Amino acid sequence: MAYPDDVRYTQEHEWARQEGDLLVIGITNYATDQLGDVVFVELPEVGKVVEVGKTFGVVEAVKTVSDLYAPVAGTIAEVNGALGDNPALVNQEPYGDGWMIKLRPSDPNAFAKLLSNSDYEKLVEESH
Repeated sequence: MAYPDDVRYTQEHEWARQEGDLLVIGITNYATDQLGDVVFVELPEVGKVVEVGKTFGVVEAVKTVSDLYAPVAGTIAEVNGALGDNPALVNQEPYGDGWMIKLRPSDPNAFAKLLSNSDYEKLVEESH
């Protein structure tokens, strides 16, 4: 399984992509494989402040329900409203239209502290 190299990762299987002064955040294709078909996504309100490692939402799949964890601290700038109508986008395009939130990080250097794609790949391999 290939992991895009233009994003950074967390040990909880979230990803973040830098877009200007915002981070676009979603869950990895590994996470979607583990969850199964996503049927519902609960996301925070725009303007909510989140802390690194704390939950910012919930993803519900046929098999299970799982919390979503903020990879960095910051303020929610945008949520992906398309997931309300079509939560399957998370499975279909986890690194594209299946993104979940856009976050304005409180620490501009936080993105660089996340895992690279090769580090994340090692993490996934070690968990099997």
